[in-house]
Amino acid sequence: MTTGKINVSVENIFPLIKKFLYSDHEIFLRELVSNATDATLKLKHLTSIGEAKVEYGNPIIEIKLDKEAKKLHVIDQGLGMSAEEVEKYINQVAFSGAEEFLEKYKDSAKDSGIIGHFGLGFYSAFMVAEKVEIITKSHKDEPAAHWTCDGSPEFTLEPHAKTERGTEIILHIAEDSLEFLEEGKIRELLTKYNKFMPVPIKFGTRKEQKAFGVGEEEKMEEIEVDNIINNPSPAWTKQPSELSDEDYKNFYRELYPMQFEEPLFNIHLNVDYPFNLTGILFFPKMSADLQIQKDKIQLYQNQVFVTDNVEGIVPEFLTMLKGVIDSPDIPLNVSRSYLQADGAVKKISNYITRKVADKLKLLFSENREDFEQKWNDIKIVLEYGMLSEPKFYEKAGAFVLYPTVDKKYYTLDELKESLKENQTDKDGKLVVLYASNQDAQHSYIDQAKEKGYQILLLDSPIVSHLIQKLEADNENLVFTRVDSDHIDNLIKKDDAAISKLSDQEKESLKNTLEEIVPKTTYSVQLEALDSTTAPFMITQPEFMRRMKEMSQTGGGMFGMGNFPEMYNLVVNTNSDLASAILNEKDKTAQEGLVKQALDLAKLSQGLLKGEDLTAFVKRSFELIK
Repeated sequence: MTTGKINVSVENIFPLIKKFLYSDHEIFLRELVSNATDATLKLKHLTSIGEAKVEYGNPIIEIKLDKEAKKLHVIDQGLGMSAEEVEKYINQVAFSGAEEFLEKYKDSAKDSGIIGHFGLGFYSAFMVAEKVEIITKSHKDEPAAHWTCDGSPEFTLEPHAKTERGTEIILHIAEDSLEFLEEGKIRELLTKYNKFMPVPIKFGTRKEQKAFGVGEEEKMEEIEVDNIINNPSPAWTKQPSELSDEDYKNFYRELYPMQFEEPLFNIHLNVDYPFNLTGILFFPKMSADLQIQKDKIQLYQNQVFVTDNVEGIVPEFLTMLKGVIDSPDIPLNVSRSYLQADGAVKKISNYITRKVADKLKLLFSENREDFEQKWNDIKIVLEYGMLSEPKFYEKAGAFVLYPTVDKKYYTLDELKESLKENQTDKDGKLVVLYASNQDAQHSYIDQAKEKGYQILLLDSPIVSHLIQKLEADNENLVFTRVDSDHIDNLIKKDDAAISKLSDQEKESLKNTLEEIVPKTTYSVQLEALDSTTAPFMITQPEFMRRMKEMSQTGGGMFGMGNFPEMYNLVVNTNSDLASAILNEKDKTAQEGLVKQALDLAKLSQGLLKGEDLTAFVKRSFELIK
């Protein structure tokens, strides 16, 4: 038997690194700037503990373009490398200097902000460059080195005359990547990936007005200054106590310069155990379209932009918020572009859920009036959270509100208390009447209010799913929409009206109506209601209507099938119209009365359309004549 080690040759692996290491070639600049940042922060750490005998100063990272020579330069004033270190860190593929540094200084460097993990980022340069040069001088008193490679396994390493510490990477841009010599393209990439890097990044210069002289001699002159394109100290890296409301609003504008509406409020995340995570989440005004709201939160790792697809880290219902999450503990693949599912991510997701719930409870407790005013703008997120996150649902009872059509707001416990006296059914359950569209259901709301009932306004697109859950978790609670199966049947009343018609007359009236009203759509129901109540009303069976709504709003989210349209035609036997239909001997006239009354009921529910609406209008004009 023969044993041995498989020899993976550089000749084989280099083309793979060049072609497949990263799915998106544009991130080469992110990786090179991240390396430059690491080199700078390492030096900062070593000077702070007295191990590097140099002045740290105020280093920057500079990006320079030479379009004519087809070169792009990334220059830092960081740690630098000796020739020996170039051999170790550059020529040994995937040997990560950042990992070695963190291991060596693991106690003191824990919070140094060093980014690198895999040691492959440098090689992303070969995705856009036909040749790469490194000119570098260590912070130690050692000669500078000049490394050159044309994308093959061959390289040259020789001394260089560079005298200042730091590293310059020179990319000779390939013919198929000339877009990366355009100033606009580089500015776009730096703004996207490096906007909040912890070391200032210079890209070109800009003109600025500066005053010279004193008093009357003072003159304004235009000077050129370094154009720093990033904010090295964004709001999320600071403590909440350091920030004012205006600071948060300014940061929101910095994140979303094209967003003109200010956020309603923010939640500052700051935890260092059992994982590291910082960030700021903003509650914007919400629309009813859940999909439009998504993918607005930006994920960073040590201030390096990674992605705006934060599914898995941020609970799904909070992906409709805006803001930033930054954590060095979020596991990423080698390109830092996709999340790997693991236990750490779930813990982070749970923490964010708990933190958001606690903040909402605090806002509610501190200023309920203000919370109520913002309710309509945030309710869709909170209701979705109750449906999708059990841990959020457990806490939601303390701050989720249920508004009435008269703009009163109740928590669920307060609502139950207010319904005790007046809204119970024959089984003793509390009946929650609600409207989903105050204008369309106006007549039903009026009738219910006349009887002293309280009506909630629950008009979000997922309300059917929510009330289903609330009923399941509260055995003594039943929700019914104000235009559903008639409320006088559902709610126990001592003063129920007595029908003017005998049982025989009611049977005759029902037979007459069923001959004229389409059986496939309407179930005729006779009820003895107050004489002031409308003679004909259309309601829907609560269960069927709710299931249909859930199927329409669910889509892929709740996965329900289609439900047929079924309605109740409720006829008030105490109305004069009921008696007139019963006593009309002319069958044509009797049919005309029923059709006109049915169409009026359909009109009040927005169900009269097309040919039926045209026929109704013609018939109405004939009646006027």
